[in-house]
Amino acid sequence: MMYPEELVLPMKHDLTVAGFEEVVTAEAVETALNAEGTTLIVINSVCGCAAANARPAAKMSLAHPHTPSRIVTAFAGFDIEAVNKAREMMVPFPPSSPCMALFKDGELVHMIERHHIEGRPAQMIADNLKGAYDEFCA
Repeated sequence: MMYPEELVLPMKHDLTVAGFEEVVTAEAVETALNAEGTTLIVINSVCGCAAANARPAAKMSLAHPHTPSRIVTAFAGFDIEAVNKAREMMVPFPPSSPCMALFKDGELVHMIERHHIEGRPAQMIADNLKGAYDEFCA
């Protein structure tokens, strides 16, 4: 692990308290992302853009008529096995944290990379997710 548990736990809690399920093994990631329906995975991070933009956007996006069947999260630099598996399933996109990916029936259909998160307001990122939900979760 790159980060100590006492640093990471409050940042993990920020999403789990909002209903995100933690996926901490490769098997859990594979099961969630290959499941029938839609799954949003948020690769959480200690960086400032995760706190100011990514986590708030992910939570805001759920206040929408169409939402994913499942919402899951893994923490970069902490849930190593899970994040590596998720990144493998996000190819051709390069590793990025934080990031968010929407899968439908096991296929990656929408990706928000770190460079789409940095410097953008949480509401803009949430609106991007809501557009994807309208397209793939309706």
